[in-house]
Amino acid sequence: MPDPGRITIVVDGRTAEVPRSATVLDAARQAGISIPTLCHAKGLSPYGACRVCVVEIESPRGGRLVASCAYPVEEGLVVRTDTGLVRSSRRTVLELLLAQAPQSAELAAFASGLGVESTPLERTETGKCILCGLCVRVCNDLMGRGAISLFGRGPGRNVRTAYSEPTDQCQACGACAFVCPTGAIDLATITSRRPRPHKTNHDQHLTARPCIDLAHPQAAPRVPFIDRDACVHFRTGECGLCSTVCQAGAVDYDQAEETLELKVGGVVLTPGFEAFDATRRGEFGFGFAPNVLTNVQFERMLSASGPTRGHLVRPSDGTAPKRLAFIQCVGSRDAGCDNDYCSSVCCMAATKEAILAREHEPGLEVTVFFLDLRAFGKDFDRYYERARKQLGVRYVRSFISRTYVMPGTKNLRLVHMTPGGKQSEEEFDMVVLSLGLEPGASLAEQAKALGVALNRWGFAQTGELAPLDTTRPGVFVGGAFQEPKDIPDTVMQASAAASRAMSLLAPARGTLVRKKSYPPQRDVTDEPPRIGVFVCHCGSNIASVVDVEAVVQRAGELPHVVLAEHNVYACASNNQDLIKEKIAANGLNRLVIASCTPRTHEPIFRDTMRDAGLNPYLFEMANIRDQCSWVHSATPEKATAKAVDLVRMAVGRAARLLPLNQETVPVSSGALVVGGGIAGMTAALALAEQGFRVHLVEKASRLGGTVREIHRTIGRDDVQAFLDRTIQRVKAGRLITVHRSASVVKVEGNVGSFTSRIFANGQNIDIRHGVVVVATGATEKKPETYGYGRCDRVLTQLELSGRLERGEIDLSPGSTVAMIQCVEQRSGERPYCSRVCCATAVKNALLLKEKFPDARIVVLYRDMRTYGFREAAYREAREKGVLFVRYEPERMPELTNGGKLDLRVFEPTLGRDLRIEPDLVILAAPMEPRADRKELSELLRVPLNADGFFLEAHMKLRPVDFASEGIFLCGTAHSPKFIGETVSQANAVAARAATILSHKRMPVSGQISYVDPDKCVGCMTCVHLCPYMAPRIGADNKAEVQGVVCMGCGSCASECPAKAITLRHYVDFQVLAAVNSLLGADPEEKPAVPAYPDRAGIAPPKWHRS
Repeated sequence: MPDPGRITIVVDGRTAEVPRSATVLDAARQAGISIPTLCHAKGLSPYGACRVCVVEIESPRGGRLVASCAYPVEEGLVVRTDTGLVRSSRRTVLELLLAQAPQSAELAAFASGLGVESTPLERTETGKCILCGLCVRVCNDLMGRGAISLFGRGPGRNVRTAYSEPTDQCQACGACAFVCPTGAIDLATITSRRPRPHKTNHDQHLTARPCIDLAHPQAAPRVPFIDRDACVHFRTGECGLCSTVCQAGAVDYDQAEETLELKVGGVVLTPGFEAFDATRRGEFGFGFAPNVLTNVQFERMLSASGPTRGHLVRPSDGTAPKRLAFIQCVGSRDAGCDNDYCSSVCCMAATKEAILAREHEPGLEVTVFFLDLRAFGKDFDRYYERARKQLGVRYVRSFISRTYVMPGTKNLRLVHMTPGGKQSEEEFDMVVLSLGLEPGASLAEQAKALGVALNRWGFAQTGELAPLDTTRPGVFVGGAFQEPKDIPDTVMQASAAASRAMSLLAPARGTLVRKKSYPPQRDVTDEPPRIGVFVCHCGSNIASVVDVEAVVQRAGELPHVVLAEHNVYACASNNQDLIKEKIAANGLNRLVIASCTPRTHEPIFRDTMRDAGLNPYLFEMANIRDQCSWVHSATPEKATAKAVDLVRMAVGRAARLLPLNQETVPVSSGALVVGGGIAGMTAALALAEQGFRVHLVEKASRLGGTVREIHRTIGRDDVQAFLDRTIQRVKAGRLITVHRSASVVKVEGNVGSFTSRIFANGQNIDIRHGVVVVATGATEKKPETYGYGRCDRVLTQLELSGRLERGEIDLSPGSTVAMIQCVEQRSGERPYCSRVCCATAVKNALLLKEKFPDARIVVLYRDMRTYGFREAAYREAREKGVLFVRYEPERMPELTNGGKLDLRVFEPTLGRDLRIEPDLVILAAPMEPRADRKELSELLRVPLNADGFFLEAHMKLRPVDFASEGIFLCGTAHSPKFIGETVSQANAVAARAATILSHKRMPVSGQISYVDPDKCVGCMTCVHLCPYMAPRIGADNKAEVQGVVCMGCGSCASECPAKAITLRHYVDFQVLAAVNSLLGADPEEKPAVPAYPDRAGIAPPKWHRS
């Protein structure tokens, strides 16, 4: 039965059923037909002033023109939107409007889009206004203000306030300027209030936003928020436009906050941090000097999705800077703003940003003004040295007390002290302030509600040896809320906090788990390829460089492609659902995603394939972000061409993909922990507390490792008491078996099912386990310089610590103790920083001062790396009279022993040698990996880095995993670190290991190698080559690949001299299909000279198809 509230009309031959209250414009839009408008806006009643929206309707007297925005629909109405009469009328109207508002660039662009480039009429006017009245109507009808009106008649008619003066009747909401189609509104001439744009938090206030917006471009779900402090409706009760135009009816002004009550067994606090408010340090010019940015703003500027789309420009004039300066420690290491701690991340963040800036602008001069360069993390010093030596980043050790804005140019003049102690002035185009990290403003209130104590800086109160535990049992902490830290440490500590919580919840494990179900896989074996291509904008990471629509168009023309579309964020959950719908609606049996890196996002899309009922290996990914938009941002045309090529290759390969099966293997619920120091014992305890059996192997006759030689933390915690408690807990653990004076001599198997042999007490013990934890620790290297070992007055810091604890140090009044930092490290064969030495020196200096107040303590250093809260102890040492004297690595301190010790050091600020006659010389010796690490590395087939420490799979994404599945690392075997950091990392390993051990069975990748026994000659090339020990020689002297061990790297397939090995999912015909697609060759023909670019476009060298 027909709906009496709806009628039917015909628009350009298309039938549309619309409400009786609709206009012709509404009907056309419902039918998918675009009609241009200028004076029409949703939420306002139709006006019909501009006449651009005219259409032709049929009538008994013939066709006639009406304004579609105001003309109501009638039953049986026939509308035509693109007749000659309509086009002629629109052209005439636009020519009149161009003459009326010749200075409006917006109007010119609008007219050009409709084919009108100019007007033949004389341009007698000089403004931008076309008198459409939109601004007046929005001010009156929506905002209820009536601050502006149309005044006058004829040629003198204009839009203005009542007395042509700024009025306080205007609330400076900007609605008039927003709706004006020609850019004619100047808000400053209307309002007596100062218009203030609402700044985006995501872009760090570099761009403006409406009062209803997304909190983040990649917000999931993509639900906008309303800024109640800025919204006119919430302030005055007027407007309500968003509610009127929202087709989903999702805007609810009466929505109130809800209080949810949850019953949980543990709480993990990870509220993060806030950047220091740079306006509190006005001497640096932030807030009034346009070319002074914070480092977070600079990050956004360098981002392809940022306010400048990744282009490095000066905010004042939009030009590229030639000289850039970083000022370190703004709001950090600063007692004046109560932030007398080090924020830990700033030095490396500035170094990273300096490198990125140089990559964006190769000729840019970058200077970093710093106090101490705190590159204390794993491989951080290498990164810093690369910036300094290879990329030309200049580092100046000086604190800038003030910046001066140069009139006219808006450049910044900085005054600083040279290394020789002289005052120098330099002028820069831009200045970046490296801000400190602070706890959020609301954290004190949250902590009070949770019953958690905070330290004096407002961070969570934790112990040095228990960094995960707050003052309330069952409440744990991770990330920067515990102490400022970088991403690798944050990721590790997040896993560690989860491990602590899981220990409490172990009895309830699995009780609330809901297993995800997938539909049966569709058999597409006999179907011709039907490929869907989805090209991702990645916000603007890709779309700001690559012409995404052009890539989609070209993709749609490729063989077997039946659907080609683009998404803003293909990985977002709503777009995942959309892709599944498109697969079903179009009968797709293969999928190509052109987006970012498969290293992080391939699992997401493979899971989408499974949700859609397709085999996950019928999926291919083209990395057009890393390999196109990021590395070719300066050449968008070539980046687009390369993206088209990569998509073409992906489609060619996708057409030849075959479904692969994923088997599952049983998991042995146990762990082998190698190393009985604090790292190994903590990992063993954390796993046992979660209900998993652990075999703990220690080479020495007793547990404890190097920690046995450490007695106090920098905060005076008793390390030996902590160690004794840990050992007793391990011995009492019913699920922990300790093997002392033992070593691992054999490891076979794979993730979830390892078999290892332990040699202990003269006999072999075979065990089965699901994971391996490497926690073999490190040792203090005994120095070979400064007379160590030949003079009993030369000690290491570790030895001094022990002697102080045992009361074996006796100094007479006026004695001098000299401490030399960075001995045999940060240079030569040990270019890394041992991380703990500076804080150890400060700790021991304070202990000496407490026992011998009259002693003279001198610390010779390169950079004092007392990061985090250790900075407070460094300050305390200076206040108590400890002298800190800097030296340069090119002029190391020199010690001679002629009966008396004679120490000479060149002080660069004074520019002369200082002579010290110490009674004791204390050396900060490097921490180095244990001598047997190579044996274990070869046994487990896991890598070491250039310094001999074990190498994790990925510094940030997998900081405690090896590339080999099921093998993890923690403690100083990973890199030098403090005991508390070791505790965190060991707990993180337990959390990661639990993700395997908590399963009874686990899936194995289908992308593995297999051997053709008819071709194999048993040469063992694959056995010797494989880094994961996947191939082995079977009983018939033929190689066979253990699927559960194989990681799908393809090394064996590429090296097999008999070509007997094939890597599934990368079979020759699949790889050649991609190459032939690029070359435009017949898929059945083999190219004469194939090229296989490995990770091309990711590294700095750039290439394009010629």
